[in-house]
Amino acid sequence: MTDLGNFFKSAFTVDNVIFGFDEGDLKVLLIKRGEEPYKDKWALPGYFVYSEEDLDTAAKRVLNELTGLNNVYLEQVRTFGTVGRHPLGRVITIAYYSLVKISDYMLQPASIARKAKWHSVAKARDLAFDHNEILDACFQRLKRRVRSRPVGFELLPPKFTLTELQHLYEAILETELDKRNFRKKILSMNLLVNLKEMQEGVAHRPARLYKFDRKKYEEFLAEGYIFDLSESKKKVGKQISD
Repeated sequence: MTDLGNFFKSAFTVDNVIFGFDEGDLKVLLIKRGEEPYKDKWALPGYFVYSEEDLDTAAKRVLNELTGLNNVYLEQVRTFGTVGRHPLGRVITIAYYSLVKISDYMLQPASIARKAKWHSVAKARDLAFDHNEILDACFQRLKRRVRSRPVGFELLPPKFTLTELQHLYEAILETELDKRNFRKKILSMNLLVNLKEMQEGVAHRPARLYKFDRKKYEEFLAEGYIFDLSESKKKVGKQISD
């Protein structure tokens, strides 16, 4: 009979890529590691999976233990298993990602996390392990999703301006969008509610406030609607794909 012992010597971890949007910048939540390897290096909130845990449970537990974030919807992205990715042995990690409103959460680093802090995605460099590769994979997933689903609204406050919305999409897509065309496309989708309110306490000319009409979007979705940033009209009769 084949000796199976070596097949049970691998470890599993979960790594969480949590995106937020603040002050016109797309950010990612990182921790400063308090243990070796890579002590004092910035890394994604991740750690080992217990033998009695399923992966989704482990991802939520680890995120809460390291950053204090709880009740965060996490979506599995992909698995990273390159030999040598962890200096202490064979470790396979499963990456998750999520979108949150930064203002809704208070960071409380603990366990191996000496600090927890939001970093600009564009400036998140030289992370521990292969976390830059993991971050990029999740960022690419976000880019694809934001074109076909209104996930970007998850990063905005309940009330927002069209300028704030455009800055969000520009940060995710890493490109400058034409102001007139962007507003025409977004408003033609009929998914925004004009609140008949203006900004308050701003140094510049106050802008009109809107909110995302999730109920209407769900109704459109049942009819086969696709949220397509590249089109100004809704499409009917097609399935949404990743």
